[in-house]
Amino acid sequence: MGEIGEWRHLCVDMQRMFAEDTPWHVPWMARISPQIEELAGRHPSRTIFTRFVPPQHADAMPGKWRDYYRKWWMMTGEHLPRDLVELASSLTLLVPPARYFDKCTYSPWIDGRLHTTLQSERVDTLVVTGGETDVCVLATTLGAIDLGYRVIMLKDAVCSSADDTYDASLELLHDRFSVQLELMETEEFLSGLG
Repeated sequence: MGEIGEWRHLCVDMQRMFAEDTPWHVPWMARISPQIEELAGRHPSRTIFTRFVPPQHADAMPGKWRDYYRKWWMMTGEHLPRDLVELASSLTLLVPPARYFDKCTYSPWIDGRLHTTLQSERVDTLVVTGGETDVCVLATTLGAIDLGYRVIMLKDAVCSSADDTYDASLELLHDRFSVQLELMETEEFLSGLG
């Protein structure tokens, strides 16, 4: 793994609306939770949880996002119980010192707030976990690569609701971004911290 530098654990969208019985339920989330709980529990002050926050109404979003939320109307704020936007219960106890970062798109980088915060803390490495590998994790990872971060993705701590696109996403990231991204297991990362 080499010298890790100043790192943060960026945990993507481990929220109740994906963990529980909703139209956006991700069954694999339960399988990766122990690894995320282990890493975040050992290093809560280095952990930032992103939360995907749907708008109150579809019309509050620009462009094709309006169509997206017209399709998923039951997941807008006017229909979705507010507490389902919260982190999975096992992770809420870690905040603070862990932090959360709300976003309304797949990527957390769009408005610049997260990057500015990380730069002010001199962060150069991001350890990525969470869901879904082929949507928000992918957008988070590609944005981090574009911004120049070293990215370590913990392959046993990311999940998707579709096996084929999960596998394809990991293969794509490994094959095409091997200079900027490392794939490893959670235990390998934790043991490498010393």
